[in-house]
Formats: sequence, C-alpha cells, structure tokens
Amino acid sequence: MDNIYISYTFKIHPKEPATEILVAELGEIGFESFVENEDGMIAYIQQIDWNENILEDVFILNSNEFAISYEMEVIEQTNWNSEWEKNFNPIQVDDLVSIRAPFHENPNLKYDVVIEPKMSFGTGHHETTHMMVQHLLDLDLTNKKVLDMGCGTGILAIFAEMKGAKPIDAIDIDNWCYQNSVENVERNNCSNIDVYEGDASLLINKKYDVIIANINRNILLNDMQAYMNCLNDNGTLLLSGFYQEDIPIIDAEVSKYQFKIDKIIERNNWVALKYQK
Repeated sequence: MDNIYISYTFKIHPKEPATEILVAELGEIGFESFVENEDGMIAYIQQIDWNENILEDVFILNSNEFAISYEMEVIEQTNWNSEWEKNFNPIQVDDLVSIRAPFHENPNLKYDVVIEPKMSFGTGHHETTHMMVQHLLDLDLTNKKVLDMGCGTGILAIFAEMKGAKPIDAIDIDNWCYQNSVENVERNNCSNIDVYEGDASLLINKKYDVIIANINRNILLNDMQAYMNCLNDNGTLLLSGFYQEDIPIIDAEVSKYQFKIDKIIERNNWVALKYQK
C-alpha cells in the first residue's frame, strides 16, 4: 500500500528564529521533512503518524511573538514527485557548483551534484548547506579522510568526493536520510562514500582529516567531544546549523580542544564556521 503523507504549509512572520523553533517542535511529534520557502515552510508527516490534534501542543503556534498560519493537504505517494517539483529549484554556489534534481537542466558548471528530491533535509536550499559548500570549495580535499555528520541527502559528502576526498563516511540518525543518501551516492557515481544510520556513537576509534557537522546547536554541543576525539591534530572542523548569536557558546566549547576560528561565512544570520589548530 502506498504511503500517504500530510503536508502543512506554514506562513511565518518573522521567519527567524520561528522557523527553526517550529522545525524542532514538529520533529519531536513525528514530522519527517521540512522545505523552506519564501513565506515560511512546508512540513510533512506520514498519515499513519498523524492525528487531528497533532498541533495542539506545539508551543510556538500559540506564541504572541510570531504570526503563524497554516494550511493542511493530503498527498498520496503517487503525487510525491510532482509535489517536490513544485518546491525544489536548482541552485548554484559561487558559479562553480550546481545542486539540482534529475529533471533540471545541467548548467555545466565545474561541479554538478544531482539530488533526487525526496523527504530529506539538505537539498542545498538552506543557508547552512550553501555555506558549507562554500567552505569546501576553499579546501584542498585530495585524499583527505572526511566525515559528513548529519548528512541529510548526502550533498556535502558527494561534493567532498568530487573534490578528491577519500574515504568518506556519511552518517545520519534519520532512516529516510540514510536511504536517500545511499541513493544519491549511487546517482552521482561515487565510489568512496560509506553511508551509515546512527549517531556520534559510531565515531569510536575513527580518525578524520576533515569533519563536516551541519546539525543544530544543541546536538553540536552535546557531541563535540566525540567529534574532537576523532579529528586529527592538523585537521579541519566545519560547523553550521546555528545563528550568528550562537557563535560564542559554540566557540567556547571548541576552544577547549585548542582549535580556533579560521573563517566565518554568514548568510541571513545563519553562520558556518571553519576551525583549525
């Protein structure tokens, strides 16, 4: 039987930080995927996990600080591709990297990442993914061992291989992200990426030259010791998934390991930090 999904299209004002808070709350109650748009975002949940009162305890919807409205729609799996095609637009990073779906025209840039737009976070449209691609563009990844933690659709791992990295581990705790990353790794003909479903506990006895962690602030803080334990002394740490005002608390944690900020990229108040010793 085909899976049926429920979509909620949220109009949010102001968008930040309300969108991040809403995503966190919805993720706790079973929503699987989120797509940001100009007015807010669209959130998806399987019908079997849905009930008519599911939004009743979502705190931010009752907050006086934000104006949030929404519309609900039932989406059958047979219409899923057309639903994504309506919401997924190709992007380009610094006129060097294209991130697109198979149904988009190839702009013939230096790097071309093709992502089947399923229900995984990390299509490249979010500011954090875009900035991480910019950081990777500046790095020499030839034969560097790379970790993509919280890999989403696998974009950053795939791009790292295109830049010469090997071997590469891509890890995500979400099963749908794991499956989607495996498919996208194959779609881009990558041969040096291993995809795993799990969390930071998988990092025991691992060593990397470059660690990419595009997750949320709290997970980064919680798992920082695990990251640092498997990062080589001369390695590079790339962190994103948080706002400019979060830099001091992130930096305080990373500085415990004698790593210092080498470069900051900012985009619509989101930031991506590069750390070196």
